Amino acid sequence: MIKKIFHKKKMFALIVKKGYRKKRGISFFTDNNANQQIGYMKHGKNFIIKPHSHKKRISKIFITSEVIILLKGILRVDFYDNKQKYLFSIKLYPNEIIYLVHGAHGFKIIKEVEMIEIKQGPYVSNKDKVKFNEINEKKIKIKKI
Repeated sequence: MIKKIFHKKKMFALIVKKGYRKKRGISFFTDNNANQQIGYMKHGKNFIIKPHSHKKRISKIFITSEVIILLKGILRVDFYDNKQKYLFSIKLYPNEIIYLVHGAHGFKIIKEVEMIEIKQGPYVSNKDKVKFNEINEKKIKIKKI
């Protein structure tokens, strides 16, 4: 199951729930114009993916997006708007994937996690991130997805 989280008509995140599976073939969760492409593939034994290379091309990246694959634990994701105003939170569970696109976000580890993060590079910390204070725990609102 795929869930999209919107705020003011902008997609802040796309979540691939742990139960997602397709019988066969290739399914992409993201639109063709997304700055990261995330898909799921399932092929039978002896299926061949033709050898290929990717052409060199120039792409402009206006904002860094992230993909997190949660392998183990429980991760709370806190969403903020671009003015650092807290909006709401969600919880991610093992084998779920989140694609963070717009707005700002923070994380709290609820149960020890193992996760993989994927984002565009190169990464330059003083040019890529603006850090700010997290929301008071008493104001957390968990959104059911």
